[in-house]
Amino acid sequence: MEEQYLIRGILTQNKIVFDFVFSYYYSGLCAYCERITNNQDVSEDIVQELFLNLWIKHHKIKIESSLKNYLFTSVKNRSIDYIKSEQRKTKKLIHLTEEPLQYENLSSLWFAETELQAVVEKSLQKLPPRCREIFELSRLDGLKNQQIADKLSLSKRTVELQVSNALKQLRIDMAAYLPLNLLMFLLK
Repeated sequence: MEEQYLIRGILTQNKIVFDFVFSYYYSGLCAYCERITNNQDVSEDIVQELFLNLWIKHHKIKIESSLKNYLFTSVKNRSIDYIKSEQRKTKKLIHLTEEPLQYENLSSLWFAETELQAVVEKSLQKLPPRCREIFELSRLDGLKNQQIADKLSLSKRTVELQVSNALKQLRIDMAAYLPLNLLMFLLK
């Protein structure tokens, strides 16, 4: 068949022409792709994706040289993109496996967390009972200030003040354990 007829058929989504081009070029494109990627399954995927894009994006395609040249160049470029992508993934995996763990001694981490919990609990014990109750409803139970106010028959402003007072006490008691900016972030 004349090549211009095939190109025009692809660009106008002529199913008969498309099927002919697919049947004629598919195995050769797969073999070419497999030589680049060294993977038969990937090669078939790449070629099938090329034909799928050829069908779906027919209106965006510009075939300026021969159809054969266009198809083989497209497969080559897609194969190279695949190889580059795989190399990036491999580099990331190698980097992750070679990177030492920041916290190799998890027992010391557990100890630090347990110690912090004890400091927080001790600090909460210093609070007046009502202030502690409001703070726990806010921070531990996740209630909004208005919900706490409704539940305890208080004004929203009273709840806000009590939470603020509890946070001040916690900041004071935990200042030695955490940098100030981190502490303020955690207790907001």
